[in-house]
Amino acid sequence: MTETKRTTIVLFSGEYDKAMAAYIIANGAVAYDHEVTIFHTFWGLNALRKEEPVSVKKGFLEKMFGKMMPRGADKMGTSKMNFAGLGHKMIKHVVDKHNAMTLPQLIDLAKEQDIKMVACTMTMDLLGLQQEELIDDIEYAGVAAYLADAEEGNVNLFI
Repeated sequence: MTETKRTTIVLFSGEYDKAMAAYIIANGAVAYDHEVTIFHTFWGLNALRKEEPVSVKKGFLEKMFGKMMPRGADKMGTSKMNFAGLGHKMIKHVVDKHNAMTLPQLIDLAKEQDIKMVACTMTMDLLGLQQEELIDDIEYAGVAAYLADAEEGNVNLFI
């Protein structure tokens, strides 16, 4: 009997290229028979936001966070050479040129491969995000749930 290998990733970054790297690693780990958890916290939650606006009741600060943060994986900026959005377009062009998967496609593949995608509920409260604003088929949990997964992990990454 072989022991189940586990990979956990904390996705803290809200930058397209870093989120893309997290999802490439996650999908690759599944190919090596790992159970994978991606714990999205702070700006990493933007990868889980729905692209279309969702009408929910919010206070002033929560509304401001909602307006300032990118709505969905495809709207996230790059970590380096963003150049007011030009860097994001360049990355998407290179991805397309090489027939690589985009971040939204990698997220869809993660769902298909049963990668456990978790939204940090404490951060959601801090930023005023509600479940209705995030994509379907994800889990919601706090840091204790992440730590339980990470404790069993063979590979633990913070991106």
